Amino acid sequence: MVLVSAASAWEISTKQRLGQLPGATPIVAAYAAHLTRLRAEELPIRSDHALLAGGFLIVHRDPFDRMLAAQAILEGLPLVTDDPAFSAFTDVVTIW
Repeated sequence: MVLVSAASAWEISTKQRLGQLPGATPIVAAYAAHLTRLRAEELPIRSDHALLAGGFLIVHRDPFDRMLAAQAILEGLPLVTDDPAFSAFTDVVTIW
């Protein structure tokens, strides 16, 4: 099963709004359809995810990364990323 965090939708739409993801408007508009096509399920953001993300005692300030790390840890899932920033989260297993 493939899970995609609701934080990914939040980050994509925020960066699209800020002009940091040129051409992302169609992705945002058809986000749910993309999940369906990929046979992916959405991982909602719960309060335990939010509490862990907000409580990490590391310098990393990106709220999206903090949420993805918290979800990966609490759900026992690897995170698909090549972003070296996730090495700060010692309990996060990354794939890529």
